[in-house]
Amino acid sequence: MFESSFNPQSPQALQRREAMLARIAQLRALEDRAAQASARSKPVFDKRGQLLPRERVALLLDPGAPYVPLCSLAGFLQDTKDPEKSVPGGGIVAGMGFIAGVRCMVVASDSGIEAGAIQPRGLEKILRVQEIALQNKLPFVHLVESAGANLTRYQVEGFVHGGSLFRNLARLSAAGIPVITVQHGSGTAGGAYMPGLSDVVIMVRGRSRAFLAGPPLLMAATGEVATEEELGGAEMHTGVSGLGEYLAEDDRQALGIARRIMAQLRPTVRAEPVEAFESPSTGSGRTGIAKPASDADDLLALMPPHHREPVDMREVMARIVDGAELLEFKALYGAATLCVQARIGGHAVGIVSNNGPIDVAGANKATHFIQWMCQLGHPLIYLQNTTGYMVGKESEQGGMIKHGSKMIQAVTNATVPQITIQCGASFGAGNYGMCGRGYEPRFLFSWPQAKTAVMGGEQAARTMQIVAEAGMARKGITPDPVQMQAQFDHIVNVFETQADAFHTSGLVLDDGVIDPRDTRAVLTFCLDTVAEANEKTLRPMQFGVARM
Repeated sequence: MFESSFNPQSPQALQRREAMLARIAQLRALEDRAAQASARSKPVFDKRGQLLPRERVALLLDPGAPYVPLCSLAGFLQDTKDPEKSVPGGGIVAGMGFIAGVRCMVVASDSGIEAGAIQPRGLEKILRVQEIALQNKLPFVHLVESAGANLTRYQVEGFVHGGSLFRNLARLSAAGIPVITVQHGSGTAGGAYMPGLSDVVIMVRGRSRAFLAGPPLLMAATGEVATEEELGGAEMHTGVSGLGEYLAEDDRQALGIARRIMAQLRPTVRAEPVEAFESPSTGSGRTGIAKPASDADDLLALMPPHHREPVDMREVMARIVDGAELLEFKALYGAATLCVQARIGGHAVGIVSNNGPIDVAGANKATHFIQWMCQLGHPLIYLQNTTGYMVGKESEQGGMIKHGSKMIQAVTNATVPQITIQCGASFGAGNYGMCGRGYEPRFLFSWPQAKTAVMGGEQAARTMQIVAEAGMARKGITPDPVQMQAQFDHIVNVFETQADAFHTSGLVLDDGVIDPRDTRAVLTFCLDTVAEANEKTLRPMQFGVARM
């Protein structure tokens, strides 16, 4: 058992704690901003007898069961550069949870914002959660009410890439993964293919609409005059075209039907709850599994607000693994790179982390350890906190490039599921070697103070300053100190702004920013998801379920 030497009451720890709590408060405020923006449409929804999107998701999910929201900051600073006005979420509500005891992916159009129009980062968000569903064999439940593309902000690349959304629905169905759609409102043009490419569709009388061309476009294109109901209403599609299987009287009944359909996906009725722990924020309370020996609250105070202060990542591990039991691999070799065997929520895992730059020995150790975990079949957890691979004459002569490349080879070709948590710094090729987004980990979450960049802002600015001064010297020009400082400050600001976890999450470069205290519960949920997928037998088909 790891014996912690961390003092959570030290002045440094208390300062770090306050900084982390401030970031978490900012995260929650941003998430709440999206919910409030959607809720401002409540009078309109009430008048139509509809539920708000988040109310629909809440009624659909099993009460009290675990739920992990995904990409909640998608689109942050992409609609406007003003952080006080930007509304995150991408116009989509998405997460993993349970419906009638079945683990699944739930996606809902946030129709309280711009009538559910698809936003550029919202498209990336839904493509990402579709990929998660496909990798983890999760039934895909889609609550649709979308105005389609916003024609006033039309971008041709959004139209072209948008085809992937429908392709993924076909891939899910063909893989044997059920796709279930509740059509709460409109689905126009491309949006009509959301129900069209679903295995089962539930429609709401008087509210559901699905047509390739609505009345205005139809009149403009052909001169034909038709009502919305004649073109694509719920009664027409469930009674005439056959696009819908079930006709509900309102949102609540539609969601009840969806829950009944999901209940039929269970091969047997379980007498016990699907999950023994209550929610991602309470941690695992499963019987027979030792909880961490140290308080998860300490995670608020362990990570500094910047990467200049060292952190012993064993202290982090001890607060997320079962019983704080760490079996360290090659502890004395490449000591700045940590390779540890442990259990999380009862699952045997290998953990790779960093107490500094990755040197030649550390890269070799990590490569060996990754292959060892693949031989054992244990998932790999990467806790990122590195400024990158070691640089310098000694390191280069020691073969840093080739040994770092071996580690990247191992990460790329690992045969076990890989999950990444960006805890602190994630700089340079260290982001790659520690299974960053480009290496397609099964899941990737960030802590609020994580930083992701090719290098630190000051290093980038200093590099450019050296290059500029050398160029001026060759031309016999004396640098202007004021101008050089202004350039230095500009580069630092650009790097620091883009490295921020909220910014990168807004670009959908992770699956969400999480409270560090939730790390154990989120990892347990993800490991459960992976284990369940491994045990699940799908019945793939040559094509997806074709509509009659």
